[in-house]
Amino acid sequence: MTNKPSAFSQRLLTWYAQHGRHDLPWQQDRSLYRVWVSEIMLQQTQVITVIPYFERFMARFPNSRTLADASQDEVLHLWTGLGYYARARNLHKAAQIIRDEHNDQFPEKYDSVLALPGIGPSTAGAILAQALGQRHVILDGNVKRVLTRLYAIEGWPGGKVVENQLWELATTLTPKQQLTDYTQAIMDLGATVCARKSDCPACPVIDLCLAHQQGNVSNYPTPKKRKTLPVKATQMLILTNKEGEVLLQQRPPSGIWGGLWSLPEYTEGNKDSIQQWCEKQFGLIIEHCETQPVFRHTFSHFHLDITPVITQVKSPADHVMEADNRVWYNTQRPESLGLPAPVVKILMRSNEHG
Repeated sequence: MTNKPSAFSQRLLTWYAQHGRHDLPWQQDRSLYRVWVSEIMLQQTQVITVIPYFERFMARFPNSRTLADASQDEVLHLWTGLGYYARARNLHKAAQIIRDEHNDQFPEKYDSVLALPGIGPSTAGAILAQALGQRHVILDGNVKRVLTRLYAIEGWPGGKVVENQLWELATTLTPKQQLTDYTQAIMDLGATVCARKSDCPACPVIDLCLAHQQGNVSNYPTPKKRKTLPVKATQMLILTNKEGEVLLQQRPPSGIWGGLWSLPEYTEGNKDSIQQWCEKQFGLIIEHCETQPVFRHTFSHFHLDITPVITQVKSPADHVMEADNRVWYNTQRPESLGLPAPVVKILMRSNEHG
């Protein structure tokens, strides 16, 4: 085992040359900006999901200046469906910092990259290693899985003690050369071979792997103790005017779906009826309500049971109480607004229903 670090990196690089992913969009015309956007999108999201989002994002925002100068609504619109929307908000904020404080040049020093919103140590290292070949250590979920199996490390990798141990091991294994390839290689190994369902016969370092020697690869990494997720409920109102437009409200800038445009929510326990509530909130008179089937949307820390309610607003509806965070939305000619995935689903269903 004494030669594990050099043997590991050498074999991994040889394997990557033949079996790794070399045709990902962010590997073409490689730049700090393109790698940065890809790394943010890839946080908690699989490559196959990210690719079409990345390509659309690059078509609209080919550089950090175009991203910085865009409205948050347009950025969130292109992010709709990708989830974890704080990533998009932080990406937008970081682009504005790059414009205002770095003369439109993505920083090349680790501490400056780490200081940007939404970038942690592993992401900062991955950006600089892949774009510039700098020697930085990465420790994303794929790498954690590889290392916990390689060294048979017990304990949840997100815990501080185990995570610190993994950082030390990742530092030891990271070579001094070929950092661009090595960084992609170890992520590829974790994503394709040493995945949740492992393909051990295809692994280039199988004889170095303690978990394989022990015959218990599937035990690693140790899962986090699951908590029963609480369930919350809400009714989302599809307030439709005579033109067929739907009333949307912009959510607060932080929190769940921060900054996105959503349907008005009527929560359980409200003393007013839906009709009374709509008249008080928006000055709208509701002619009738039709409740649709409940469906569940799950966040990382709770389930949300959503009941869509189709309502017809009595004409004229243009006297809705003035507010900057409200808009009549034409679902046939949609604007570039960021919408939560469940709202997109509801609007598509209501179009079919209509």
